[in-house]
Amino acid sequence: MSLKDTITADMKDAMRAKETARLGTIRLLLSAMKQKEVDERLTLTDEHIVAILDKLIKQRKDSISAFEKASREDLAQIERDELVVLEAYLPQRMSAQEVQLAVQALVSELGATGAQDMGRVMAAAKVKFAGVAEMGHVSQAVKAALNP
Repeated sequence: MSLKDTITADMKDAMRAKETARLGTIRLLLSAMKQKEVDERLTLTDEHIVAILDKLIKQRKDSISAFEKASREDLAQIERDELVVLEAYLPQRMSAQEVQLAVQALVSELGATGAQDMGRVMAAAKVKFAGVAEMGHVSQAVKAALNP
């Protein structure tokens, strides 16, 4: 079963169970998926959906930090609840240690030696780690590997 089918089935389950918060988040995700399909005229693969999920999760994390700075705990909690629903659809992510080891291997494979190679390494890392690692962790690992 594809990720899209799973999300659609979960929407139906949330409707039957009358879980309004979960249903709203799933509908938001499906809307973002449909928007991408229409804008780019393509059929979404699981990789496309994971990229959409990453974008929505990043937006939620940014919103949580902004709401916490503004002392709006009520709105931050809504974003946290949405974050939990969205993260449930992500595949298993690499741990920080796994990311660090994989980035070190990538740096040596590319022959990167310093900060001037950051762009080249990140470009390769985005392709290699898309959907399996959080890019924030990858970026930190690349900086650490290139700046000993």
